[in-house]
Amino acid sequence: MAGNGRWVKGNLDHPDRDPDRRELLAMKQNPYCVVLSCIDSRVPPELLFDVGLGDLFVLRTGAQVMGPLVEASAEYGPLTGGTPLIVVLGHQRCGAVIAAEEALRTGKALPGNLQEIALALRPAYEQVRVSDQDRPDAMARAHVRLVADRLRGNADLAPMVGEGRMAVVGAYYSLDTGEVEVLSGAPS
Repeated sequence: MAGNGRWVKGNLDHPDRDPDRRELLAMKQNPYCVVLSCIDSRVPPELLFDVGLGDLFVLRTGAQVMGPLVEASAEYGPLTGGTPLIVVLGHQRCGAVIAAEEALRTGKALPGNLQEIALALRPAYEQVRVSDQDRPDAMARAHVRLVADRLRGNADLAPMVGEGRMAVVGAYYSLDTGEVEVLSGAPS
C-alpha cells in the first residue's frame, strides 16, 4: 500500500528493476504477494503498487474470473513458498463487468467464450441487481469480495489464513485517482 501511495502521488521509487536484481533472482524467487487482477491494460499491478522484479506473482484474467487453473496458480506461491498475501484486485469501469452486467440484465449472450465471464459474474450480479447504485461498479466490488472469500475458504489455503500465516485481501482500484481501496480481508 505504501507503493500505491507513491503511485497516487507520482513519487515513484521504481524498486528492483535493474540487471543486479535480475541476476539475484535468476535461480530463485520469493514473491511476497500473489495478485489476481483484471487483464485491463490500465491496471498493471507492478506499476500501481510501485514494486519490482520478483516482488509479485501476477495472475490476470477478464474481471479476475477464477476457474480451477487460475485458482491453482493462486495457490502456487502460498503452498510452495509460503507467500503470505493474496490480493484480489478489481477496478473501476471494468469492461468485462460492464459487458457481463448488460448480458445478464438483457439475457443476450456475449459472443464466443466471453459468455463464460458473464456466467462467472452471475453471483455478483444477483447480489446487486436490485440496487440503486452504479450496478457495474457495485458488481465489480461484489465479485472481488466473492473471489476473495472463495480463496479464503479454499481447502488448502484456509488453514494458513486461520493460523494467521497468510491473508487474502479483496481490493478495488480507482482509475480516476490511482488509489487502491481495501474491501475485505485486511490483516489485523
